[in-house]
Amino acid sequence: MTTTTPSRGRRRAPTRIQRAAGKAAALQKPRVILAGLLLLALTSIMLLDGYLRAEVGGDQRVRTGASSSQVPDKVLDGGPILTFRGGQATTVSVPDKTIALTFDDGPNPTWTPQVLQILEKYDVPATFFVVGSMVSRYPGIVADMVEQGNEVGIHTFTHVDLSYQSDARVNREMQQTQLALAGAAGITTTLFRAPYSSETDAVDNYSWPVYKKLGEDGYTSVFVDTDSDDWKRPGVSKIIKWATPEDGEGASVLFHDAGGERSQTIKALPTYIEKMRAKGYTFTTISGAIQGEESSANGRQAANGQEAGAGQETATGQETATGQEAATGTAGSGQQSGGQTQQGPNDQAGQAGQAGQSGQAGQSGQAGQSGQVGQPGAGVSNLQAAHREATGATLYEGKALIGAVAVAEWAVPVLSVGLMVVGVAVMGRFGMMLILARRHYRQRNKRRFSWGPPVHQPASVIVPAYNEKECIANTLESLSKSTHPIEIIVVDDGSTDGTSEIARTAAYELGMNNVRVIRQENAGKPAALNNGVRSASYDIVVMMDGDTVFEPDTVRQLVQPFADREVGAVAGNAKVGNRNTVIGAWQHIEYVMGFNLDRRMYDLLRCMPTIPGAIGAFRREAVLEVGGMSEDTLAEDTDITIAMHRAGWRVVYQEHARAWTEAPGSLKQLWSQRYRWSYGTMQALWKHRKSLTDKGPSGRFGRVGMPLVVIFQILTPVFAPLIDVFTVYSMIFVDFQAALLAWLAVLGVQLLCAAYAFRLDREKYRYLLMMPLQQLAYRQMMYLVLIHSCITALTGGRLRWQKLKRTGEVGTPAGVS
Repeated sequence: MTTTTPSRGRRRAPTRIQRAAGKAAALQKPRVILAGLLLLALTSIMLLDGYLRAEVGGDQRVRTGASSSQVPDKVLDGGPILTFRGGQATTVSVPDKTIALTFDDGPNPTWTPQVLQILEKYDVPATFFVVGSMVSRYPGIVADMVEQGNEVGIHTFTHVDLSYQSDARVNREMQQTQLALAGAAGITTTLFRAPYSSETDAVDNYSWPVYKKLGEDGYTSVFVDTDSDDWKRPGVSKIIKWATPEDGEGASVLFHDAGGERSQTIKALPTYIEKMRAKGYTFTTISGAIQGEESSANGRQAANGQEAGAGQETATGQETATGQEAATGTAGSGQQSGGQTQQGPNDQAGQAGQAGQSGQAGQSGQAGQSGQVGQPGAGVSNLQAAHREATGATLYEGKALIGAVAVAEWAVPVLSVGLMVVGVAVMGRFGMMLILARRHYRQRNKRRFSWGPPVHQPASVIVPAYNEKECIANTLESLSKSTHPIEIIVVDDGSTDGTSEIARTAAYELGMNNVRVIRQENAGKPAALNNGVRSASYDIVVMMDGDTVFEPDTVRQLVQPFADREVGAVAGNAKVGNRNTVIGAWQHIEYVMGFNLDRRMYDLLRCMPTIPGAIGAFRREAVLEVGGMSEDTLAEDTDITIAMHRAGWRVVYQEHARAWTEAPGSLKQLWSQRYRWSYGTMQALWKHRKSLTDKGPSGRFGRVGMPLVVIFQILTPVFAPLIDVFTVYSMIFVDFQAALLAWLAVLGVQLLCAAYAFRLDREKYRYLLMMPLQQLAYRQMMYLVLIHSCITALTGGRLRWQKLKRTGEVGTPAGVS
């Protein structure tokens, strides 16, 4: 029998979803791009944080015992300050009775502020050789350090031994630290101290080329005369003893304000300052020490009647030049080694005299950009002569670096907490599913279990179909074998491929006189189902998809729960028929483990969120009571299920009523289907949000079912990529073996859950061999789909009901393995 719903006058106007389809289609690509950008941002934040903590690109190698045969003797035996004036290595010593107090490895949020407080109390300046990654993490401390009158130098960005690094890595370590200083304190610097360095006699053939290169770029390399060895934590008295120069000599003294527990350093420092002052010592910065030594040298030369001039060395190997020249590489004549005039900070050519250090002088703020240092900024004190004012691109790039690090510093701990929450939620879900699924199985499979008197009354089976020419004949053939009395209503939703004719022909050939074919203009699946419900002859209506096949006993099993008058709807057990492909096998695992195991849990909790579109049964009066299938959401099955709860009806799961459906056969179709499902679920939850405050069955769903759906089907999957991102990150940059074992442990738990679910559904275990690959590929795609759906929901997009391409490969259940 064929019935056509007549057209009333003019063609019916498009539905709301159809009107929004064009607009939604235009918005999908940007949303996909936005989802990809979010994942890229997450990865970038983690890589940046790992780089700051030396987990990414870290190099713990430290060279020891290398030969120094290529290092000039005057360097090995010289003072602790190394410059390269005119391309020639020159060392400078700290004047007698003078201490250049230096601190390495900071800033540290615990110890550096205490050091600064002590220095301020005793009015003592110091030079801090800072690690760029720490500067970018604690910029405020560096700003205070500079404002207090202390001098800063570079200690690389990640505290690596530069003798092992390429020229590109050396440049990057210096430039990134300069940018960090520019962003933190608005300055750059010409001072440098290599990590793991000590006195000049420790310079070897591998580190010497690094010092020469940096000297050519205008950097002054600083070593130590006296090492407190405070990092060994030998005790306060030994720290003071080891930091005291011998016989009134001047010294560059090394302490540490970071890199470990520094409480002994904090206790030793006040006593040390008082003791040195009592011995007649003065404290200064590295720049101050250079100026003091050069002033002493000039005085000695004047007393001996010697003529002072640039490029002349004294008997002690010290060059008679201005103090600022050695410390900062400030231009004298402004002539570069190539003979070109370099402009100063005020765009004025340099004054007469040979350039200090490398003979190159740039504008202020250029250090770190080109690798060449500039001239001191205006208002810089002699004790901070190595500082340059950061301007232009250097300043803005530095602030951008500080901002990016601040985001990473905030985001990574939050993500770590999120990872813990997700991990607990995932494991909690597994535990809850296993416990409740086992209870559900034992309860429903008891010999004495019964829904009530057997249900024999006929049911109306509604089959909405849109361009289902490949599948509709198989669907009708499976229904022809039903052991329960049924009428079949095929609602052709404006198909253009002859679906209705194929259905009518199949019914005739199968000798089925209980089939009605209703044709309507294309209006969407909800409208087709509503048309079928209105046309149904019986009080129980069974809804299925046009690509689905039933087993002979499916309808009989599906209607038995209606013996309980409280039951308004029944969810069946949907199976993937085309499971012999990789994509099909992945979905098969998901259906058995995720969907059906979940439904057992929700059934016991009386908060079933979704009756699958492939197989579900309803009381006709209940469907009409809630207004039928709504077009308000894309997940009409979830929408009506929640509406049933809110109307006071009970929704149950019947595991023995099985339907075989054709799952998407390509990744593109799978994306479209799951995108619609996840987005539609969000729409349905938002639509029924008032159930949170309702009473009775509606409130039960709102306060039990809805939170579970939000946590387990939206929030946990959205943040679940954190597990994978952190795992990959840990495998590559932290500890491969530990990360791999952790991932295998989680996979093992999932395999146990899946195996139990397969046992309950009496499925073959061989498909579980695909589970590791599913975790690596399929699950990642589902994450992206859900993130895409969340972005669509947040941006207010709408989607239309999407038709998937069918092959018709799912036949009668007897042919499905």
